[in-house]
Formats: sequence, structure tokens, C-alpha cells
Amino acid sequence: MWRRFVRAIKSIFGGAIGAIEDPRRILELNIRELNDQVPRMNENIATVKANVMLLQKEVQRLEEQTSDLSMRIKSAIQANRDDIAENYALQLQRARDSLETTRQQLKHARNAYDKALQVKKTFMREKDRKIREAKDAMRESERSAWQARVADTLEQFEVGGMDATHDEMISRIREDTARNEARMELALDSVDSEALELEYDAEKLKAGEIVKQFKKQMAGPRTLSAKKDPSEIVVERNEPATRSHKVTHVNKNNHV
Repeated sequence: MWRRFVRAIKSIFGGAIGAIEDPRRILELNIRELNDQVPRMNENIATVKANVMLLQKEVQRLEEQTSDLSMRIKSAIQANRDDIAENYALQLQRARDSLETTRQQLKHARNAYDKALQVKKTFMREKDRKIREAKDAMRESERSAWQARVADTLEQFEVGGMDATHDEMISRIREDTARNEARMELALDSVDSEALELEYDAEKLKAGEIVKQFKKQMAGPRTLSAKKDPSEIVVERNEPATRSHKVTHVNKNNHV
């Protein structure tokens, strides 16, 4: 019973939290967190590296100390000072123990440093992969949001929006056009086309008569001139010659 109650509570709050969460912002937060972990990891690796370097120096110091103590023991033995040699021998034993312990610590430190480098490489590869996936998902989210906006617009077209108004206006224009065409046909049918043709033919006949009258008027003066006496025509033609003869005679007298 208690487990069912816990599951019910989780489902309620989980649904509320899921509704509040913005996947895009969460992915951006994850990218920032992944990038922020790189400096902290570098600090940890630097600490491990520093420990390795300190242990290396300690091993070097202990090795030099054991070598120096060995030389002193040999010198004391040569000087028949076994008491001093024993004292140096005790120090040498402690130095050797410390050297062995430090070498073990150095070995573990080096292994830890190598593992830290390997972990960093793995983390960097995983980080880059997750960041690429997150960026691809965010781009996909942008495309999805754009598609959602387009779908909303299309739905508005189809559900009483612009599309309905558009179709309604086109339908009205077509109805008005059909109505006006029908009125034009009715108007043409009501006109007596035969009477109009007869009136047009009558006007053409009148126009032809007017043209004939003009032709008669224009042909009249030409007919009269053709009926004149040929002698009159000759006199008219000789008159200029007589006049020229007279003028010639006068010129001769003037010359005399």
C-alpha cells in the first residue's frame, strides 16, 4: 500500500515537473555543466601530478640518504668504530624502510595519474559527444517549433480563419460575375436584333443615295464644257497668238 502511495505521489509531481521543464534550457544547462567540469578535472589532475613529483623527490632524497649512510657505515667499520657503524646501520634501516614505502606510494601515485589522464580523455570524448547530441537536439527542437507554428497557421486557415474568408470572397466574386453575365444575356435577348439590322440597312441605302447625288453634282460642270462650240474653242486658242503678233509689231515700230 505504501509503495502504491509513493508511486502515485511521484507520478503526480513528476508530471507537474515534466510540464514545467523546458528541454532546450535543460540541455543548455547540461552543456554549461559539462564545460565547467573540465577546469575542475584539470585541477584534480594537477594535484595528482604534484603528488607524483613530490614522491619522486622524496624517493631521490631517500636514495641519496641510504647511499650516504652506507658510505658512513663503511668508513666507521674501517675505523674500527662498530658503535658508530651500528648507529648508522639503524638509520640506514629506517631510511630503507621509508624508501620502500615511498616507492610504493610513488607507484600508486603514478597509476592514479595515468588513470586520471585516461579518465580525462574518456570524459572529453563523452563531453564532446553529449554536446553534439544536445546541439543537434536543440536544432531539432527549433525545427519542430517552426513546424508547429506552420501547422498552427495551416490549422487556422482550415478552421474558420483566413482560408474560410478567402474561399468566401472568391465564391462571392464568382457569383457576382455569373449574375452579371446572366443579366447581359437577358438584356441581349430582349433587344429586337432584326429591327436593328433593318434600320442599319435603311441607313446604308440613304447613305448610298447621298453619294450618288454628290457624284451627279460633281459630273455636271464637266458635261457642259464638253457641249461647247468647237469654233469658240479655236478662237480662244488663237487669241493669244494674235495678241503676241500685235506685241511684236509694236516692238518693231519702237525699234524703228
